[in-house]
Amino acid sequence: GYVLFAFLDTELVTTGFMSRQQLIDAIAVGQFTPGPVFTSVTFIGYQINGFWGAVVSTVGIFLPSFVFVALLNPVVKKMRKSTLFSLFLDAVNVASVAIIAAICLIMGKETITDMRTVVIAVLSMAVVFRYRKVNSAFIVIGGCLAGYLLSLI
Repeated sequence: GYVLFAFLDTELVTTGFMSRQQLIDAIAVGQFTPGPVFTSVTFIGYQINGFWGAVVSTVGIFLPSFVFVALLNPVVKKMRKSTLFSLFLDAVNVASVAIIAAICLIMGKETITDMRTVVIAVLSMAVVFRYRKVNSAFIVIGGCLAGYLLSLI
């Protein structure tokens, strides 16, 4: 799911369809709803081309995955017993984590720009690592509240 954001960064920000801040806003909006990736992509489609952009983006992100799972699910169950296939899936997982970490670093460099954003980032990470099952919407709301309170200082 979140590996998609690295792809979106490359395809949308690098090509100039949207700013990195708009992409970060889309990710934040997605965190408030179930299925944050789908919601974020729908939001991005809306930002780029209004209602029809949202429709096309939603269908475009949902349909290939649905077809892929429907066609390959029976095959994957059998393939999971294979040692080679299990190693391949482990490698894909490692690569996915690396891609997510890389895009987090890139976005972090652009958004953590002053002491206020450093404090919010550190507090957010502390909450995430201390309370591993906390809903990400609470992290976003807490960040908003912290940003507001720090702006009063």
